[in-house]
Amino acid sequence: MRPEGAVRAGSHSATATGQVTQPQPSPGPHWLSKVFELNPAALNWARAVMLLDVMLVPLVVLWAIGHELYLLSALFGLLSAVLADPGGGYAQRASRIAGFSLIGAGITALGFGIGGDAWGWLVLAAFGVTLSAGLAVTLGLHRFVAAVVLNVWFVVVLGFAFSLHQHPRITDYVWAQVLAWAGGSALWLVVTFGAWLVCRRRPWPQPIAELPGDTSRRSLTPPMIMFAVIRALAIASTSALAFGLSLSYGYWMSIAALVAMKPSLQQSTLIAVQRLVGAAIGAAGAAVLLLIPASEHGFRLFEITHGLEVVALVLLVHGVATRFWNYALYCGFIAAGVLILVDLPQPSHFDAVGYRVLWTVAGVGIGVLVMLLAGLLAKRAAPKRTAAELFLRPVRLAVGAPRAETGPAVAAAPPRRAG
Repeated sequence: MRPEGAVRAGSHSATATGQVTQPQPSPGPHWLSKVFELNPAALNWARAVMLLDVMLVPLVVLWAIGHELYLLSALFGLLSAVLADPGGGYAQRASRIAGFSLIGAGITALGFGIGGDAWGWLVLAAFGVTLSAGLAVTLGLHRFVAAVVLNVWFVVVLGFAFSLHQHPRITDYVWAQVLAWAGGSALWLVVTFGAWLVCRRRPWPQPIAELPGDTSRRSLTPPMIMFAVIRALAIASTSALAFGLSLSYGYWMSIAALVAMKPSLQQSTLIAVQRLVGAAIGAAGAAVLLLIPASEHGFRLFEITHGLEVVALVLLVHGVATRFWNYALYCGFIAAGVLILVDLPQPSHFDAVGYRVLWTVAGVGIGVLVMLLAGLLAKRAAPKRTAAELFLRPVRLAVGAPRAETGPAVAAAPPRRAG
């Protein structure tokens, strides 16, 4: 029996000086709060509205000429150029954006060019592009972010081109897709040139300041090569499943795996859960919106289709605004916008949204398993803290992980002494 004055387990505790302290909360994980944790300072509506104004240009132009099929390429070219913009003097910015745009145009041509070929060529191309993007970290973190963006775009291109070839009545030209991509990138060059003139030719800051701006080159190390090869093999495997088995919208599996594969396993789990939740929310929203034109025909269908393209644009803008506010909501906005833009040119059954959610879940699971394997290999190669772990921290920032560490690495850090 305890004395009456004894402190009960789980309640208040007494110190050596007789002071009573409040119980500390249990350190168990709270996944729901972590998934929807907000960073109010990172919400940027001004930047989002500015991008909306620019994105309206390709939308109106493609409406006017009646070629909405190329809207996705134009928007990705524009947004990718914004992400690749390093800031600074205009000559430096123009040269780097132009070089990035040329690489993106080549990737676009490759993806749409082989979209109707044998699935083995698609798998080989996905492996090569993903491996090159992984090794681009040697060119600096800023260029690595741009390479990851192009990697994601190439996987989207492969899936989009593959699905278009399943509908012979849809006419698609590779050169037009490349021109749309180049036009989107060139539009950002025009916008930055006008801003440079208005600002009296002063250096312009990086449009998205939260992204790493480091362009210093790094020497290639075995951990870098190991990470790039493992990620490329995972994307090649998911592409083989998607295209080899002709899975409906199976390329979403490769996109989800690419997003989930972060260098840190703990961070990968959180990002994977946020990707899952965001994809589910975005797919549900897209499913509801895509039910609107199901039974419409003629001019009514034409009006609804144009309205949904505007809605997709607004969703993408919300994604830009919330990118560093909450990753799950960002994924939801982006997933909904892309789902709508991909589905509109090719009217399909509404089960397609369910397939996309299913393959997203499968891709995230594959990505987490691959990173678990990479972690085990790293532990066997170096049981203690090595250069591999020192490399993982800057790569987390490069792939868009939150700057605030939430993993066990911070929890294990020794507390500072008072005073």
